[in-house]
Amino acid sequence: METDLRALARAREWCGPHSSTAAEWPADALVPAKGTTTVSVVLPARDEERTVGDIVTAIRRDLVEKVPLVDEVVVVDSNSTDRTAERARAAGARVVHQNEVLSHLPRLTGKGEALWKGLAASHGDIVVFVDADLLNFGSHFVTGLIGPLLADKGTQFVKATYERPFTGEDGVPRRGAGGRVTELVARPLLNMFWPELAGFGQPLGGEYAARRDALERVPFVTEYGVEFGLLVDLLQLVGLDAMAQVDLGCRTHGHQPMNALGRMSGQIMLTAWSRLERQGRVVTSESPSQSLLQFGLDGRADLVDVGVAERPPLASLVLEEDVA
Repeated sequence: METDLRALARAREWCGPHSSTAAEWPADALVPAKGTTTVSVVLPARDEERTVGDIVTAIRRDLVEKVPLVDEVVVVDSNSTDRTAERARAAGARVVHQNEVLSHLPRLTGKGEALWKGLAASHGDIVVFVDADLLNFGSHFVTGLIGPLLADKGTQFVKATYERPFTGEDGVPRRGAGGRVTELVARPLLNMFWPELAGFGQPLGGEYAARRDALERVPFVTEYGVEFGLLVDLLQLVGLDAMAQVDLGCRTHGHQPMNALGRMSGQIMLTAWSRLERQGRVVTSESPSQSLLQFGLDGRADLVDVGVAERPPLASLVLEEDVA
């Protein structure tokens, strides 16, 4: 108990000096700090034709043409069935198809797989990840995330925080009702087992930036446990003082149905379990089940797989190729 209280106190102490707002990082002011540092923005996208073009257009207009901050915009098409790739390319992004990056490796699926492939396909010293389903994207999402990295070489990772309203079928946004998996699953897990990370307001948010060197030294869970896994692994790799968060204001996006949130929760729990095992904090003779029995409104049962795979640190692949 005493250890937990110390860790939570540490999280509270961390928040002040390691938290900022997007308004503190205007684009013009970041140009001198950028110097020769290169910045890549990576958007994982699956069936996001409605939003991806506007996001790419805003980045290129504000942060490539008006202010030279972003060096490349990469959209990872994650087996879309719509015009996601076409819209992204027309807006000026470099589009790569998930299965064509490192194509000699076995194919895997999931958001984390798209992020890992995007890391491999991009070239920037700083990599910014942005979800492609944002309805209210502004270029401050990018400048806010790269600001602390450009201002302080000791900062390795920056996570976005924001208000996440929930818009129901009636079309009315409800404040404080978004981020259901965060509040019901991720936040309790972090407070229980990694209380140092309790200060992160949106641990599952899809907007964050980091130095390539750090990202290439951690594994990527291929499914929806990826953000949870990255937080825990980067804490162990770089330490809490090398991590920061930036308030981007408000984030609106599409919402998942409840059964999808159940699968997402299962993947996050398995990701947390794998980290506890890896850190020697749990010992068991039997691994958790990777199946989830869900029930529809008609009472029909559906058994789904919530197992997660994992890509190794990208740097380890480079080392293997160099040795070979």
